[in-house]
Amino acid sequence: MNTESLFRPFRLKSLDLKNRIVMAPMTRSFSPQGIPTADVAKYYQKRAEGEVGLILSEGTVIDRPASSNDANVPHFYGQDALNGWGNVVQGVHQAGAKMAPQIWHMGIMEPHYSGWLPNTPFEGPSGMGSPGVIGGNTMTDSDIADTIAAFGRAAADAKRLGFDSVELHGAHGYLIDQFFWEETNKRQDSWGGQTLAERSRFAVEVTKEVRRQVGEDLALILRISQFKPSAYTNKLAKSPQEIEAWLNPLAEAGIDIFHCSQRRFWEPEFEGSDLNFAGWVKKVTGSATITVGSVGLTGEFLAAFAGESSQPSSLDELLRRMDRGDFDLVAVGRPLLSDPNWVKKIREQRTDELKGFTKDALAELVMD
Repeated sequence: MNTESLFRPFRLKSLDLKNRIVMAPMTRSFSPQGIPTADVAKYYQKRAEGEVGLILSEGTVIDRPASSNDANVPHFYGQDALNGWGNVVQGVHQAGAKMAPQIWHMGIMEPHYSGWLPNTPFEGPSGMGSPGVIGGNTMTDSDIADTIAAFGRAAADAKRLGFDSVELHGAHGYLIDQFFWEETNKRQDSWGGQTLAERSRFAVEVTKEVRRQVGEDLALILRISQFKPSAYTNKLAKSPQEIEAWLNPLAEAGIDIFHCSQRRFWEPEFEGSDLNFAGWVKKVTGSATITVGSVGLTGEFLAAFAGESSQPSSLDELLRRMDRGDFDLVAVGRPLLSDPNWVKKIREQRTDELKGFTKDALAELVMD
């Protein structure tokens, strides 16, 4: 297995990475009252010591009253939480990796299984988190303006704390994605619209504010997905032309890298080509892309919640596409969640030491 393409440096604005491997953002819920603990810092530092190039944090919520449905998801506001994140990024840098927080607003969500609820109702573009189901408030213009400002403040804090980049979470049915999707954005004002490009205005304005707060040199990443947890076969953009109309305005607003989430990276996005989602986005926008989706394992992540285990799988197809130039970076989730030394083992061809993944790994912060 020739992994040379995975271990070439990558440079873009503030990012200077020693390899092309990214730790994917994975919600862990180990931050009581939203404050990252010393164990959270150690968890990320262990992945940095394991030679990950860029670590993307778990989703961290912005300063809005109902931005989260989980009391143990970390905040990216408030002095205690920000101090915790300062400890995290310091440890990652000491271990030789780069890091970006993933900045997040969940939008309208199902209540958490614990029964915990925020003090105010969930909020979204049209009161729906899934098609036809009212689960919270429709955001007013004032709500939208305050939310945009909160994204900007979080990004500015990330830069002040020394993070190397910022990722905005615009995928998987959360707030930004709820604005994108015609099934959850039924607005008749300028925040809605018949086309995906029109419904992207909220994401564009968030990006502009973030860019204004952090300046031109900090690399900005946007995570996007076609699928929704409630609609696995959904396609926001139904053609390459719709991808172009959707994402080029976001690139112009300040996005440098599109993090293209799909359930299985090897699946083609459109008929007539074997290009995956990240491949098409790179082709039509010219922007750098990250591919992600069941890299290095036999099963996909959503099945893990149903108890399905996964075993290590070949990287040959990933490497073939990377050598072809389909995408720039590769995000790895579950293999790194269960094994902080996954990257080192790949580089050293120690494939017989690779671990599988079980649901049990979700219940702890694996340190070795």
